[in-house]
Amino acid sequence: QVQLVESGGGSVQAGGSLRLSCVASGYTYRRNFMGWFRQAPGKEREGVAAIYTDDGRTYYADSVKGRFTISQDNGKNTVYLQMNSLKPEDTGMYYCAADSSQRWYYDWGYNYWGQGTQVTVSS
Repeated sequence: QVQLVESGGGSVQAGGSLRLSCVASGYTYRRNFMGWFRQAPGKEREGVAAIYTDDGRTYYADSVKGRFTISQDNGKNTVYLQMNSLKPEDTGMYYCAADSSQRWYYDWGYNYWGQGTQVTVSS
C-alpha cells in the first residue's frame, strides 16, 4: 500500500522560508513525476513544482520560479520542497503527489496523494 506523508508546514512571515518533506512508503520510484500541489481556500488546486524521478529534471509554476526548489533523495524515498521568500499568496494546503506520466501540472494524472500540510504566510 502506497503512502505519502508530508511534513514541514507551518506559519511564517512574508520573506521567510519553509522546507516541506514528502516520504513515500510502499512505492517504487518509476520513470514518472512526483509533484507538489497547493490549494488555497476558495481556489482550485494548482501545481507548484514537480520532479521527474528518473533523471531529476525539475519543473515549476511561474509564480514560484526562483523562490522554490524541488529535490529528491531516492535513498530515503523522499521529495523536498524548499520554499524561500514566501509571500502571503503562497498560503494554502500543500499536497505531495506521486506517479504521473502526464504533464506534471495535471493533478488528475497522479495516482497517489498525501494528506497535505498547511502553509500560512502572513504579511
